[in-house]
Amino acid sequence: MSSPFPGMDPYLEGEMWQEFHETLANAIRAQLLPRFSAKYVALLSKRYVLDRPVLSILDLPSERVIYPDAHVAALRERADVAFAPVGVNVAGPPFELLSPIPEQVPMLSVEIHDVAERRLVTIIEILSPVNKRGEGWRDYVDRRTELLQTRTHLLEIDLLRQGTRIPLVGELPPASYYVYLSRTQRRPRTQVWPVQLHDRLPTVPVPLLPPDPDVPLDLQAAVKACFDLVGYERLLDYAAPPPPPPLSEGDIVWVAQVLSTAGFGRRPQTADHS
Repeated sequence: MSSPFPGMDPYLEGEMWQEFHETLANAIRAQLLPRFSAKYVALLSKRYVLDRPVLSILDLPSERVIYPDAHVAALRERADVAFAPVGVNVAGPPFELLSPIPEQVPMLSVEIHDVAERRLVTIIEILSPVNKRGEGWRDYVDRRTELLQTRTHLLEIDLLRQGTRIPLVGELPPASYYVYLSRTQRRPRTQVWPVQLHDRLPTVPVPLLPPDPDVPLDLQAAVKACFDLVGYERLLDYAAPPPPPPLSEGDIVWVAQVLSTAGFGRRPQTADHS
């Protein structure tokens, strides 16, 4: 069995995203390599981005509880109860919030190189939550701006509904997901493929060096290959609503119908109008 959704599976936008991100990069490379001539090679490039979560795109599960050190808890209990001065009002037990702790997040890109000259021809970026918020977004925009001043093609895949989109002049049509292609010969123009939640993910061109023709990248086939390899449908909680942001009323009904048809039970949900 594979994903019940005809296009992108919105349930992947939650806690499984980082794992899926790396699997998708590998699936894209595996699809492209047989389509290249011996002139080109696709390599995986890993870098680390410092993520300083404040308002995270990926919310922690509501049932997660953080427990203090057992010895600290025992001392607090004795201090608050056993040793409290007579006549002093003792506060109730404290509640806890999460402290944002910076972490190094691995990011995989697919790089297409000309074998003979070791030249970087095309970069395929799969955007992650860290690319779409706060300092991570600004760092990505800086990196993107530097790439746009080179002779490297840039293909960007944004399969996350939440977060800040890449900066473009003009207004993007409303959509759940986007694919962007900046060809060196066409800059500053960027091709945009808007993808609705209901849509199959597109097949997009991967440009090479002229006069070599583009190579097609079937994104839907790449996502399917990830499900075939890992079996994400066994790991995703289709009984719960999808990860944020909340869906529209129409999308809620559609998601429920898709899951019901595929044999996945789901509680009815309402849109969040807050």
